[in-house]
Amino acid sequence: MERLSKYIRSKPAYPERILQIGEGNFMRGFIDWQIHKLNEETDFKGSAVVVPPRRGSIETLNEQDGLYTLYLEGFQEGREIRESTVITALSRGISSYEHYDEFMAVADQPDLRFVFSNTTEAGISFMEEDRLSDRPQKSFPGKLTAFLYRRYLTFNGSEQKGLVMIPCELLDDNGDKLKEIVLRYADLWGLEKGFSEWIERANAFCNTLVDRIVPGFPKDKVAELEEAAGYRDSLIVTAEPYHLFVIDGPDWLKKELPLHEAGLNAVFVDDVAPYRVRKVRILNGAHTAMTPVAYLAGLDTVREAAEDDLVGSFVKDLLTYEVIPTIDLPEQQLTAYADEILDRFRNPFIRHQLLDISLNSFAKFKVRNLPVIMEHLNKNGKLPQRTVFALGALICFYKGKRGHSDIPLADDPETLSFLKMIWTDETDAAEIARRVLGSEKLWGQNLNEWPDLAAMVAQHIEDIEQTGMTESLKKLMNSQRLKLGDLS
Repeated sequence: MERLSKYIRSKPAYPERILQIGEGNFMRGFIDWQIHKLNEETDFKGSAVVVPPRRGSIETLNEQDGLYTLYLEGFQEGREIRESTVITALSRGISSYEHYDEFMAVADQPDLRFVFSNTTEAGISFMEEDRLSDRPQKSFPGKLTAFLYRRYLTFNGSEQKGLVMIPCELLDDNGDKLKEIVLRYADLWGLEKGFSEWIERANAFCNTLVDRIVPGFPKDKVAELEEAAGYRDSLIVTAEPYHLFVIDGPDWLKKELPLHEAGLNAVFVDDVAPYRVRKVRILNGAHTAMTPVAYLAGLDTVREAAEDDLVGSFVKDLLTYEVIPTIDLPEQQLTAYADEILDRFRNPFIRHQLLDISLNSFAKFKVRNLPVIMEHLNKNGKLPQRTVFALGALICFYKGKRGHSDIPLADDPETLSFLKMIWTDETDAAEIARRVLGSEKLWGQNLNEWPDLAAMVAQHIEDIEQTGMTESLKKLMNSQRLKLGDLS
């Protein structure tokens, strides 16, 4: 069976109008699918050159000439959707670590207009050790600053050659933060004032919200899909039909990037915040809270977790009693959205591995779940016990053991080393909780200062370690039901 390539599937030769930082499943199942639709339905006619944000291979993408198959499976408006598309939006991949000059040369291309990125929540960060002379810089914003400076020099600061940055990382004000760090690097590196003025005047940094569940590579049915397609494809992606792209950008962007004209659920707004808080806390927050709990309870997929009597009830109650009360939108609307999310989790066509969601879990918890704890403390001085339980479960998850099996943890080396050291050094749950919560590197603050948090987390760690996840979760759920009964 032949491998998917331009020799067996035709591919249009569009100019590279997009630099895409991030080659993962989400970008290919969300952004690149939309670029493909744009090319099919409008006169956009552009392709994306893909650059991984970190050291890693891009060979497979190039061997397949940027082609891959996207399978959309699920229900939409009560109708079953099962469709496949060979995505033709990608021109090529470049490793900035192996081919730095080739990466920087993309900045010289006159047709380039957009930069899309997804480097996880941890990706938009400032690293003081980054220098302009690095090949490449460690951080994504550092690489982007060097790239933009190259473009500024190439085109002599032309206002017609600025770029539109559309970050897809799940951070508050992601575009604003990215711009702030770019300008900070310009200052750190002593770049001329004209460059910073060009960034302000000729470039746009958009705040965004993205929403689609993209489980990624369907390991369990690859052979079946390849047999039906008639070719080998090492980059297959599966996703649900549902999608939402909210963009806060300049008024002219809607014309330059006419996603709505391609029949896509893209919304151009003046403020992303209401959409973002709802989605990040409910959908993403549920993912991050459920993952260590469900995995340590012996479950492997989101669907198994959502359909499990115990874990599914935990997630539903966490959303109903702890997350929804922290969001400043009508309760009825939020409840309907949460129910829709749980239905999406139960999608029978999608096998979303919990381990895939576990990437960079501490950075995700900080953004998605920690604000829930903080808001409950600020409003009523009480800790949201299910969310705190999820935090204890997360710390136990990073011990790296499920029964006698190792957990293939995926995080930055510093975080993995820090957690491994704690679990190696300590056996006392209180000390484990104290050291993890006290890490300003993880949280940006000392969480031991939050009233009663360390004691409650320590108790959950001790319970999980001594009795196992299932029994600990039953104990928590029973105690919360008793409290709810007292309120009724």
